[in-house]
Amino acid sequence: YDRALRGVYPPGSTIKPMVALAALEYNVIAPEATHYCRGFWQFPGSSHRYRDWRKNGHGTVNMHTAIVQSCDTYFYGVANQIGIDRLHDFLLELGLSQKSGIDILGERAGLVPSTAWKRKTFKRPDLQVWFPGETVIAGIGQGYMLVTPLQLANAAATIATHGRRFQPRLVHSMRDPLTGQMVVVPPRPLPNVKLRDPKGWDVVVGGMIGVANEGGGTARAAQAGAPYKIAGKTGTAQVFSIGQNEKYNESQVQERLRDHGLFIAFAPAEAPKLAIGVVVENGRHGSVAAMVARKVFDAYLLPPETAAKSETATGEPPPPAGGTDE
Repeated sequence: YDRALRGVYPPGSTIKPMVALAALEYNVIAPEATHYCRGFWQFPGSSHRYRDWRKNGHGTVNMHTAIVQSCDTYFYGVANQIGIDRLHDFLLELGLSQKSGIDILGERAGLVPSTAWKRKTFKRPDLQVWFPGETVIAGIGQGYMLVTPLQLANAAATIATHGRRFQPRLVHSMRDPLTGQMVVVPPRPLPNVKLRDPKGWDVVVGGMIGVANEGGGTARAAQAGAPYKIAGKTGTAQVFSIGQNEKYNESQVQERLRDHGLFIAFAPAEAPKLAIGVVVENGRHGSVAAMVARKVFDAYLLPPETAAKSETATGEPPPPAGGTDE
């Protein structure tokens, strides 16, 4: 079962850089605009609380710090302002909810929901209604949204190149069996993602660099000791839903029901050579996926002897104290 092409997972917080780009494109919030996170978000007049992974909140954040610290409440509000249909349209430009066209069979398309999708999918009229709360949780990569690891890697590459897109491929060249001549298969460009203000790419990339390099960043352990700079975003995706007043207790949950750990990244951050999408099934935390990515980066970017030394010095980090959604 080829999980890279056929495995579909909620993207969790790996979606947040993409939501930030959509917010900038639709001009719903300025990068410097601040939001006060007190640990939950509510619709005006509603008692229902959409919780942040950090119980007591992150305090005052802007777009940069919201990406670095993975502030859920910031992205709840941003997604609500964007709206599900505009978010759907923008994420399609990044290659989600569609097959990439890679040169091997079996790829799945994943899913980015929309109001039209829900009307088409559900037969009962009362289930065809799109609820505002469904938009809110889509802003942190939960709900109906599903992606493949390949789509995550493609999205990371698109952010790394400031919007340039190519169809992924396995075949680089082919040899003619009669003449022996090698024929290189050229990369196939796809439509680029263009932002209203190209500076938006720098804002989001800066946040992703902060994830691995700043205090409070959710992937700092993966950066430790690396001679190159990583830009990335952790994510933790729930496998099952818990009630409003219930608490997730990992020790009491079967392993197959524990959260998935995810990470998207590219490196070196200033001149990217490799983009990665990692999913660790039931891996509990995005930081675990980030350590996997670090080993791949070392193997690709460093001389063999240096990569071997780095591998012996790095390992799976312990879960953050007190538990985290990241």
